[in-house]
Amino acid sequence: MLHKKSHLLISLLFLTLGLYAQNRYELNSGWYCTNIKNVKEKGEVISSSRNKLTDWLPATVPGTVLTTLLNNKQVADPFYGMNNKYIPDIYFTGNDHYTYWFVKDFKEKAASGEQVWLQLRGVNYKYDLFLNGKKLNENVHEGMLMRAQFNITNYLAKDGNNRLAVLVLPPDVPGNPNGGQGGDGTIAKNLTTQYTAGWDWIQPMRDRNTGIWDKVFIEKTNAVNINNPYIVTLVPGVRKPDDVKQTPATIKLSAELTNASNQSVNGVLQYQLANKTISKAVTLAPNKTTTVKLPDFVLENPKLWWPNGYGEQNLYNIKLQFLSGQKISDEETIQFGVRQITNQWNAHTGSMQAFVNGQKVFIKGGNWIISDAMLRFSEQRYNAEIRFHRDMNLNLIRIWGGAITERPEFYKACDKYGLLVFQDFWFSGDCNGRWLDPMKKEDQWTRRKYPDDHQLALQTATDQIKLIRNHPSLAFWCGGNEITPPDDILIPLRDSLLPTLDGTRYFFDYSNSDSMSLNTIGGNGDGPYSVQDTKTFWSRKTFPYNSEVGSVGVGDYASLQRFIPAQNLVPPKYPSHADSVWEYHKYISYEHYVDQYGAAKDAKDFAMKAQLVNYNQYRALMEGFSSHMWDWYTGSIIWKTQNPWTALRGQMYDYYLDVNACLYGLRKGSESLHVMMNPSDSMVMLVNNGFDIRRNLMLEVKTYDMLTGKDSLYSLLFNEVGASMSKKVFPISGFLKGLNNKEGVFVSLKLFSEQKQLLSENLYWLPGVDGNYTALQQMKKTKLTVSAKRINGSHVSLTVTNDKANPIAFFNRIALINKQSGQRVLPAFFSDNYLSVLPGETKTITIDFTEKDNKGEKQVQVYGWNVDEQLVDIKE
Repeated sequence: MLHKKSHLLISLLFLTLGLYAQNRYELNSGWYCTNIKNVKEKGEVISSSRNKLTDWLPATVPGTVLTTLLNNKQVADPFYGMNNKYIPDIYFTGNDHYTYWFVKDFKEKAASGEQVWLQLRGVNYKYDLFLNGKKLNENVHEGMLMRAQFNITNYLAKDGNNRLAVLVLPPDVPGNPNGGQGGDGTIAKNLTTQYTAGWDWIQPMRDRNTGIWDKVFIEKTNAVNINNPYIVTLVPGVRKPDDVKQTPATIKLSAELTNASNQSVNGVLQYQLANKTISKAVTLAPNKTTTVKLPDFVLENPKLWWPNGYGEQNLYNIKLQFLSGQKISDEETIQFGVRQITNQWNAHTGSMQAFVNGQKVFIKGGNWIISDAMLRFSEQRYNAEIRFHRDMNLNLIRIWGGAITERPEFYKACDKYGLLVFQDFWFSGDCNGRWLDPMKKEDQWTRRKYPDDHQLALQTATDQIKLIRNHPSLAFWCGGNEITPPDDILIPLRDSLLPTLDGTRYFFDYSNSDSMSLNTIGGNGDGPYSVQDTKTFWSRKTFPYNSEVGSVGVGDYASLQRFIPAQNLVPPKYPSHADSVWEYHKYISYEHYVDQYGAAKDAKDFAMKAQLVNYNQYRALMEGFSSHMWDWYTGSIIWKTQNPWTALRGQMYDYYLDVNACLYGLRKGSESLHVMMNPSDSMVMLVNNGFDIRRNLMLEVKTYDMLTGKDSLYSLLFNEVGASMSKKVFPISGFLKGLNNKEGVFVSLKLFSEQKQLLSENLYWLPGVDGNYTALQQMKKTKLTVSAKRINGSHVSLTVTNDKANPIAFFNRIALINKQSGQRVLPAFFSDNYLSVLPGETKTITIDFTEKDNKGEKQVQVYGWNVDEQLVDIKE
């Protein structure tokens, strides 16, 4: 057996989000806490409602100790300036400094025949649990990710006034935050978040994320409780999203049924789908958990779930019920998608290739750490972040192994927006011994055995597989980041647990293993990570399914102002000299590329020029990989697309959910149908990620003088591009050389349908012969005509027009502004941004935001490289 059990504790029974119990509510307010040093009483006394809580702090649950201290103004914001440096670190204070009691009073009674369950979805790192003067767990509960469920029916107060007390202890070994990846590495002796001891993109989290960090629920059922339903969908054959009639799919469903009574229970487990009832009669033994498998159901003409860019994300909802007689004992609503994901080795590229519903999918992915370094998660934030990834035209997110199994709310958003998920288990080569590292306390042989408790790792894996396996977005499992776990974890995980508990998804031993991508060019199977000459992504072959390839990501000036004090807003100087606050926030030097646009006058000028580098970097990255689709590559995953802290690297939007040009360069380069130009040889290419041939495409190629705006038409021609491929069309190198423009030129590519509908457009700004953008620096000012109209409560239509006598209105940033405060409305979603408007051209941009979170009158801000700032009122 993998599970420790007591007469109260039933582990691994909590359900995924997307599974909603009829009678479940969250305990997420009215909590109080105090440091262990402030109380002498034991848990039996603290959990008595008669015991007074003198000078206890209001606690944030879900949340960490550091979050509670911040919310009570006990510490300064660790995301701002150098504040984090001065917060006491657990390694130096000792664990008691962050060991806290948490208390919650709640009202609940059990009616005759009812069972009441307490469910904890995540506590870091250990805890003891008391209710109304009684201890509920026989042994201390350990493991950040391990869920637990307790039957508290017999421990509820008769008058319904209950007190829950939880003693939360930090990780046993918090690790020395000595500046290494994961500090001295010993944080990995525990089964917790390794990044909290520091990484190259974050400073240490001083409490190591100690706290009741995930949700706490009360659920009420009758005698039988439904737990861990499991749905498998089989979609045979090769499908297309737009087929009117789909051949049938098969639905397989099972669930664990817990009979909490002292008597056998006869009943029926059932659900309804497509006007049919699928059921099975069962007899459940007393005080036992039984897995029940329902008959397979053949779903006619299913509505399929597809990844972003390939089709709709259709989702089904069913109610799974257990009926005893005519009475519902428990009912769960389950959301799922009908799809099948398979994999096949591509011998030509030397890498794994993904298929969804029988169709090959070119992976365009981003690496994800965690939504918030202090674990301040919300469904709204997850929704915004995953929507940004959808807007980048990506189709996959990889969850990095130094963090967590992402929360069901994350997966719910991925289901909605069509992002496949590559889920690492919780091991990383830096801490777990892949490399010799002088920053680490212990040698590689010792670190290779981390974590200390291998049985706990298997228990946690069992639990987390059950937590997320129903989500259609979950596509792949991975043993760890750049390393496998120890063999006595890896082998049972790969050969026993996953085949038994899932068995429908491919398992990569580790993130850059040979099973993912053959190491044919040397190195460790991923990278590069620094800013590159854009030609590199097109002309230099990297790993054929690169799990981490990335670059820079400094935000714009408004972003920098949120976390860098005014006196530190000083632009970095080449070579690689930056202010101390910039360095503390992990700045990567790319002044050499910024300086090609002219030496930065100040931080505001630097941030604007950095956006030009950002846009070009990520457009070129995805275009370069797409140009070698199925030849060099089956996919790439960018390192990384978001930051859970205010770091100055690897992000398409900042911690505050404000977008930068990385997002829109990547959005452009990742278009499903895309026209592009290879900067190495000026070859114009077409990319089609779709499943159908695109015919009768009209391609227009023009150049524009940067100073005058005068255009030169090179070609208009019809063309076509096959399904799921990239295609060379023609080179324009001779044409560009003939322009004899020594200081730079714009190249405009536009792709039209036969009906003259614009399908794709792309504007490149080419440097002069010396590699600098001299002509850009000499561009004349121009003025845009801008109007904004509210379509409905949370949608704005923005129209921008450039007079035909003007030069190009280059690289315009759009922001939604609160008129009263002058601050940006965040998050806001733009159909395009950092856009250029050609002479005589009009563009319409849509802006979405959440009205309920952003009250008050708003304006639209527009400014660009050669366009002065405008603030435009929104017409109703």
